[in-house]
Amino acid sequence: MSTAIFSHPRARRDAFSSAEWEARVNLAAFYRLAAIYGWDDLLATHISARVPGPEHHFLLNPLGLLFEEITASSLVKIDLEGNILDTDSAYGINYAGFVIHSAIHAARPDAQFIAHFHSADGTAVSAHAEGLLPINQRALGIIPSLAYHDYEGIAFNLDERERLVADLGNANFLLLRNHGTLALGDTIGAAFGRIYQLESACTTQVRTLSVGRENILIAPEAAQAEVQRQVGNRIRRPTDGKKGFPDLIWEAALRKVDRDLPGYEQ
Repeated sequence: MSTAIFSHPRARRDAFSSAEWEARVNLAAFYRLAAIYGWDDLLATHISARVPGPEHHFLLNPLGLLFEEITASSLVKIDLEGNILDTDSAYGINYAGFVIHSAIHAARPDAQFIAHFHSADGTAVSAHAEGLLPINQRALGIIPSLAYHDYEGIAFNLDERERLVADLGNANFLLLRNHGTLALGDTIGAAFGRIYQLESACTTQVRTLSVGRENILIAPEAAQAEVQRQVGNRIRRPTDGKKGFPDLIWEAALRKVDRDLPGYEQ
């Protein structure tokens, strides 16, 4: 099915600054990748991108489109008060998405992109009393920067934002208890790579626990510490001056979405 009919009424690249258009194209590609990987949930869940500039505006998915239908021009621009700034947009937004994403964008300048999903495995781990266990290599790289936020109901209450941000702190990964997964990044590649790792770690844990908790092998503490050191060094120092790992991840991801679900750049 063609996605052109879902484009914003002013679907012209020259209607946006070059920096905003780049953010829109990347975010639309991120949405389609989420659909490809099965992280979407009909009209629920969200990925957001901060619009470059001093205004603290951000982009969110239009309520009414599936992830696979989202284009760069159909994304909705809002401010931290929830006002829709695209006055000729045909769509509104999911209010719970505004509550969660506005809280983090306001509190974390490094949160240029934020992904929040309700995947089956991610939600299962969020509801597990022990949370994410140190039982696989992906989890070991995540746990040092993983936070938890207790469930308070559907995210419609603005006062939850303060507690959400306090629980997140400086972490880059968040499990919203009984709810789902969240990851953020200062670049699109960092955010995509992190949510991919978190979702994959959750899936691995669910499969591992299927054999019974008593048979689970927890990684040795020395190995856990070594993985933390190794991951930290990789993030701080790109190899031999070449592109950093998150950038390489995103370039590869874009090639995949171009093959499997093109049309996001409209």
